[in-house]
Amino acid sequence: MTFRTILVEKKTGYAIVTLHRPGEMNALSCEMRMELEDCFTRLEEDHEVRVIILTGGDYVFSAGMDLKEMSGIPDAEIRDYFLSITRYLKKIYGCRKPVIAVVGGIALGGGFNLATVCDLIIASESAIFGHPELRFGINPLFNPLRQIIGMSKAKEITMLGEPIGAKEALRIGLVNKVAPPEKLMAEAESVARELAKRSPEAIEAVKKISDIAPRLDKDSALDFEMDVGALLFSRTERKEHMAEFMETLKNRKKQ
Repeated sequence: MTFRTILVEKKTGYAIVTLHRPGEMNALSCEMRMELEDCFTRLEEDHEVRVIILTGGDYVFSAGMDLKEMSGIPDAEIRDYFLSITRYLKKIYGCRKPVIAVVGGIALGGGFNLATVCDLIIASESAIFGHPELRFGINPLFNPLRQIIGMSKAKEITMLGEPIGAKEALRIGLVNKVAPPEKLMAEAESVARELAKRSPEAIEAVKKISDIAPRLDKDSALDFEMDVGALLFSRTERKEHMAEFMETLKNRKKQ
């Protein structure tokens, strides 16, 4: 896959998608968003790819939306512009495969939004997250952030717009892991390799459960999870995995 604003590298079991507008600090232009939408569509259908890493490189994730581009949008095109943002975010948010955001520097505004629609966030010790949008009279993307860190903290972050360092992001549950800059990608790829070993169907089921179950009442949520569990349990693959696991336990006992 060849694109103008992103780079794609396939490895065994996973792919690395790198935002690549270094001169613009990976500002999310219309072209980049369209290419991300296209890229994720292809990777989602690629059976060799089980996990997707999304990064901006070692020093910046994304400074946000392309302000030069936004400032020139005619009033008649505003609706279509925001619909294009919705499409690309939905493509990543709804991806059937696990998506790991690897944040090596600043993730501001639209860049912060992009990180929050991924399944996991691994950040460099130098990472900085922030939502400065309210200063310009624009609302940040609220709900994905709320789902990660809760209502109260999400309101604080979006309303005040104060920058959040990696340690604080880890403390409040915004990110899953923090690594030194020189070990960031190695940590992310280690996680990707582990996820790639898991059953794709089970991973997809967990993603569906995490999306649907919180919107149900307690009984309905439990019923839904058990229905999904029964469906997965009936698969031949499950029997093979369980047999392998039992054999591993038996060998350990012999040792």
